[in-house]
Amino acid sequence: METKLTFPSGFWWGAASSGPQTEGWFGKRHENVMDKWYRVQRNDFFNGVGPDVASDFYHKYPEDFKLFREIGLNSFRTSIQWSRLIRDLETGEPDPEGVRFYRDMITAAKENGIELILNLHHFDLPDELLEKYGGWESKHVVDLFEKFAKTAFGLFGDDVKYWTTFNEPMVIPEAGYLYGFHYPKYSGKGKEAAQIVYNINLASAKAIRAFRESGKDGEIGIILNLTPAYPRSDSREDTEAARLVDGFFNRSYLDPAVKGEFPKDVVEVLEKDGVLPAWTQEELDLIRNNTVDFLGVNYYHPKRVRAAEQADREQWKDWMPDWYGVEWEWPEARINPYRGWEIYPKAMYDIAKNVQDNYGNIKWFVSENGMGVEGEEKYRKADGSIEDDYRIDFYKEHLEQLHKAIEEGSNCIGYHPWTAMDCWSWNNAYKNRYGFIAVDLNDQSRTIKKSGRWFREVSDNNGFIIEENK
Repeated sequence: METKLTFPSGFWWGAASSGPQTEGWFGKRHENVMDKWYRVQRNDFFNGVGPDVASDFYHKYPEDFKLFREIGLNSFRTSIQWSRLIRDLETGEPDPEGVRFYRDMITAAKENGIELILNLHHFDLPDELLEKYGGWESKHVVDLFEKFAKTAFGLFGDDVKYWTTFNEPMVIPEAGYLYGFHYPKYSGKGKEAAQIVYNINLASAKAIRAFRESGKDGEIGIILNLTPAYPRSDSREDTEAARLVDGFFNRSYLDPAVKGEFPKDVVEVLEKDGVLPAWTQEELDLIRNNTVDFLGVNYYHPKRVRAAEQADREQWKDWMPDWYGVEWEWPEARINPYRGWEIYPKAMYDIAKNVQDNYGNIKWFVSENGMGVEGEEKYRKADGSIEDDYRIDFYKEHLEQLHKAIEEGSNCIGYHPWTAMDCWSWNNAYKNRYGFIAVDLNDQSRTIKKSGRWFREVSDNNGFIIEENK
């Protein structure tokens, strides 16, 4: 039996990407932390491929937006690079070449009928601010981010309606300060990570305030990677561990963004352990009074959590979230072998219901969801197209769960898989491909994959047909 899943009118059928992962170095004014990482530690990057060319969106955006329309995108989320737009990082003075590029890119999107959602920070802090001030550990950097945001809103706020402040802000302290797999590659710096979480929340609130004070007609939100934490068992220890892991890694951004306050259970733990961030009442009031209009949610995989044991705690000299809960491998998990991530579509439903039930049913959209596959050329046909049925199946499974939640009242307004076209991804470079559109790194040619043709049908029909009892 066949059933058509129909989504709400005006649904965003789009895709997600970012400036630093697509544009290439061309014309940039400053290095960001990822550019610096590649320059000083090239062997960290898969096949030695860095961000200097990426997907050459800087030159190919007119062609790319036409391809985006061909695969049915009515919306597209990318980012403005702080390091490209701003000439003087202290004053927020714009760089004319950066202004020209983003203005032309915005015009091309409009000409192709594509709604842009522009993000301000996608792991791409200008490296000078890390070297000079310690990056997001510094509240001066928070103020400089506000200046950058004001410049962006002033230049483009009349043409872009939807903005977001940060993409996956938890990755910055998690990857760069807790576990050391992103530049500056520190590990075990829990106290610094806690301060960074606070400072980025403050930076987001200041940017939101700046947007509203600009008087521009539009909305502003934030994009969070919400990774549900499922306990290993129903024991008190495991469920408490999962709750705190959820608090540290999800609610530490979700609660301030939507409710204007930090989760009390997390604050209590940080205070007890002597790692509470430095804050003022004035700053807390600013966060309380500048919450988001909408929420973007990135979801790839869940966390499976167990209570920490003595051996887990002894791995770390100083405070870490691992003192309370650590990840474990669920024996029944279905794993994407290329990325090592669990495929668990039901979490999409759980996220939607959590936002609905616990966060005022705020307007939100799926801002990333995708399946990375290494060596996709083995699925290439003679005409150059790629038969990525595995990706179509992945999207169908997640969209079924999303549709179920929408039918139950979840206020979801769109679905943006990662990503429109294959793009560079930090130290993984092009190891795992995610795009609807394949990119040949030899000549930067583009080829629409089978999933791109499928997505066009989904967008045109505002839904798709599933076979029940299959």
